[in-house]
Amino acid sequence: MALMSGLQRLLRHTPLLHSHHASIRFASTLTSPKLFVSGLSRLTTDEKLKEAFTSFGQLVEAKVITDRASGRSKGFAFVTYTSIEEAEKAREGMNAKFLDGWVIFVDPAKPREPRPPQQSQSRPSESGFTVNKTVGWCG
Repeated sequence: MALMSGLQRLLRHTPLLHSHHASIRFASTLTSPKLFVSGLSRLTTDEKLKEAFTSFGQLVEAKVITDRASGRSKGFAFVTYTSIEEAEKAREGMNAKFLDGWVIFVDPAKPREPRPPQQSQSRPSESGFTVNKTVGWCG
């Protein structure tokens, strides 16, 4: 713990290290006009998100991700622009800013990773019997 606070103090008071440390987050250039926005308030809607990001360029989509069951926000969203330059401006302009009272973070969106195929619900066990995992009560 003391080592970390000492390192932070060193970074704060060393201009060369501090400027390098501060630029690490923006060192990577965008390869796609799609941004990942995290730290959203549960009250942020698609419309509020669109309103906050529209001043940086032409939006293709601004979508708050919601839970299927409850319909409530999961606290993150994706914003897509027509060009990478507009997305970069939005990233620089909105990162670590307040939206609906919460500090949001804007990062490049990563491509969606393929999900592994689902296994069938009933499988024969080692003894050869089929296991039925039905939930409920019959009786």
